[in-house]
Amino acid sequence: MLNRAIARLGAVAAIVLTCDVLSAQNLGTYGTPGLIDMPTAEVLPDGHLGFTASGFGPNLRNTMVFQMLPNVYGTFRYSLIDGFLGGGNTLYDRSFDVHFQLRRELGNWPAIALGLRDVGGTGVYAGEYLVATKTFANRFKVTGGIGWGRLATNGGIQSPLCFNQNRFCTRDLKNEGIEDTGQLDFGNWFRGDIAPFGGVEWQVNEKLSLLAEYSSDAYTQESQKKLIDINIPLNFGATYKISDATSISGYFAYGTEVGLQISYVIDPANPVNNAGLEKAPPNLIPVDQVALASWNLPDQNQDQPAVQQVLKQKMKDAGLILEGLEVDGSTAIVRLENFRYGASAQAIGRANRALANTMPKSIDTFAVVLLRQGLPVIRVDTKRSDLSELEDDIDGSWRSLARADLSDPYQNASQPLDGIYPRIDYRLSPYTAFAFFDPDNPLRGDVGIQFKADLMLRPGLTFSGRLRQPLAGNIDQATRQSNSKLPHVRSDWVLYAQQSDLELNHLTAEYIWQPRKDVFARVTGGYLEPMYGGISGEILWYPVGSRLALGGEMNWTRQRDFDMLLDFRDYNVTTGHASIYYDVGSEYRAQVDVGRYLAGDWGATFTLDREFNNGFKVGGFFTLTDVPFEEFGEGSFDKGITLEIPLTWFTGKPSKQVVGQVIRPVYRDGGARLNVRNRLYQHTRKQRGTRLASQWGRYYK
Repeated sequence: MLNRAIARLGAVAAIVLTCDVLSAQNLGTYGTPGLIDMPTAEVLPDGHLGFTASGFGPNLRNTMVFQMLPNVYGTFRYSLIDGFLGGGNTLYDRSFDVHFQLRRELGNWPAIALGLRDVGGTGVYAGEYLVATKTFANRFKVTGGIGWGRLATNGGIQSPLCFNQNRFCTRDLKNEGIEDTGQLDFGNWFRGDIAPFGGVEWQVNEKLSLLAEYSSDAYTQESQKKLIDINIPLNFGATYKISDATSISGYFAYGTEVGLQISYVIDPANPVNNAGLEKAPPNLIPVDQVALASWNLPDQNQDQPAVQQVLKQKMKDAGLILEGLEVDGSTAIVRLENFRYGASAQAIGRANRALANTMPKSIDTFAVVLLRQGLPVIRVDTKRSDLSELEDDIDGSWRSLARADLSDPYQNASQPLDGIYPRIDYRLSPYTAFAFFDPDNPLRGDVGIQFKADLMLRPGLTFSGRLRQPLAGNIDQATRQSNSKLPHVRSDWVLYAQQSDLELNHLTAEYIWQPRKDVFARVTGGYLEPMYGGISGEILWYPVGSRLALGGEMNWTRQRDFDMLLDFRDYNVTTGHASIYYDVGSEYRAQVDVGRYLAGDWGATFTLDREFNNGFKVGGFFTLTDVPFEEFGEGSFDKGITLEIPLTWFTGKPSKQVVGQVIRPVYRDGGARLNVRNRLYQHTRKQRGTRLASQWGRYYK
C-alpha cells in the first residue's frame, strides 16, 4: 500500500518542487492546517492557496485549501480509499470542508476555531469540531479540541448539548454514506457523541517540525472492512521544509501504518517571478526635444501620415496596435488594441509615453481609447504635464489615476487606419484537455494539435473557428453511460469523446457593438461550442467606474451530433438568463444568473470569485434549479471551483494569456448552461470600471 502511495505522490512532487514561494504552518493529512489527522485552530495567511497529497493505509487524499477570508478557509478534497466498496473496488470520494477561526491567538488566549469536514460530499469523512491552539516560547504549539461524527468514533462520550433526549443526543448515521452525495446535511451537524483529541507540535528549527497527537478517529468503517489496523489512537510525524513553498512529511499512524505527504502553499498575490523581466518603458523626452524631431511640425496641420507612421511603430514596439488617430484641438485621440499586457492600466501608461515622445508641443492632452476586438471599451484622458510631473513620484501611479478622466467611449469612433481591416489572426498549437472525477478513473486527459483562426472584417464583427485533432489520451476510453432522468444535455460527454476524431469546437459569426452610452450588445451565431449550435444574443449595462453591472441573454440552441462536425441531433431548447454582477471590494466579485438552463430547468447560479491584482483568480459556484436532488442524480446539484492563473504569474513577462481550469465534482444535466464565448461582462470588465482602477499601480511600469 505504501509503495502505491509513494508512486502517486512522486508525480505531485515533480511539479511542486519546481516552485519556491511563501510557506505556511503545518498541513495535516486532510490538507488543512493541522497536526496529523486532527485539525488545529490555525489558519493560512489571508489569500493563500495550498495543495497536498497524502497517503497511508488505504487512503490517498488530494486536497486544495484556500484562505478565502482572514478567518475562514474552504477545502476541496478528492480521496481514494482502496477496497472500500468491497471486492477490491476503490471509493473515489469528493468532499468539502469549511473552517472558521472564531478568535485569533492573542496574549494568553489561544486561537479558537469551529470547523466542518465533508459537507456536501458522501459523508465518509463527515465530522465537526471545536478546537483551540496555543503557542509557547515560539516553538511549541499545543492543541486540544472536541469532535463530533467521525471525530467522535474513538473515546466518544455523551455531548453536553444533549439533555432531555433533545435532537443533539443522536446522529443519523444512515445519512452519512456513499448513497446520498452532494447535499448539505444540516440535520447531523454537532449531533451525537463527542470525543476529545489533541496534540503538540515542536518546531526544532526553521526546517524541521516534530508532531504527536491523540486521535479521536477510530477509522470504524475501514477497520470493519479490514482495510486498516488501529492498534493505538496515537500518531507521530515529522515535517521538513524543502523550500519556502514545499514541505514533505512522514508519519507513523495508529501503531501500524506508515504514511507520506507532500504540501505546497503559495501566495497568489506574489507571483513566482515578479515583474521585472519585461522590457523597461522608454524614458519621457522633454517636450522641447520632441518638437525638434524631423517628423514633427509646429502645429496640428503637420504631415499627419508621418506622425501616424512613427506613432504606429512605437505602439507596436509597446505591444499595442494603433487602429485610429485624430487630433481635436489640443487633444490627440488614439484607438488601441492591447495584445500584451494583462493590466490595462499598463497598456494605457505605455501608450501615453509613446504619445508624449511623438506628438508636438501643441498637444497637451492624450485620450487613449482601449478596444477589445475593435469594440471601444474605455476612454482615458491624461494631461501631458501630469505624465511628466508624476513619473518619478513615489505615489505617481495613483495620483495620476486621481487626475485622469475615465469616460465611456460611446460616439468616439473614428475611421480605422488604412490596412487595419480586414484582419486575420491564426495559429497552430498543441493543446491538452482533461476530464476529472470519472468514478472509474479520476483523471483522464488528451493531448493533440489545434488550429484557431479569427477573421475580423470590421470593428466588432468577427468570424472565428477552432479545429482540434486528438493525438493521444484516454478521454474516449471512458465507458460509463448516462443514467440521467433529464434530457442528456451534458451527461453524454462520453459519447462525444468516443464518436469524434477531428473536432470542430466552434465556428461562429459574432458582432459586438455599443448601441448607446454604458450599454454593450452581442449577437453570435453558428456552432457555439462543442455540444451546441444556434443563435445567442446578449445586452449589458455597465457604467464606467460602477461596481454594479446588469445583463440579459437569450439563446436558441440545438444539440450537435456526437462527431462534433456539422450535423445536429433532434434536441433543441431556448435558454436565457438575467445576470447581476457586483464588485464587492477587497478583491471579491459576486455574480447571480437567474433563468432557464439547457435541460429546460429553471433556477439560479451563484458565483463568488476572488481575483488578485495580478489576475490570479480563485472562485466557486453552485446552481440550484427546480430539478429535485434525486432527479439530478449524483452530486444533487451543480457546483464547482474555478482557477485562473495568468501566464505572467509564472514567467514575470507581460502576457494576456491565462491558464484556467474548472474543477467540477460531477458533470450532470441539471443546471447546465450554454458555454458561449465572449460574454460581455468578462469581455469588458478588465478595461472598465473598478477592475481597471485596481491595477493602476502598473501605470508607470
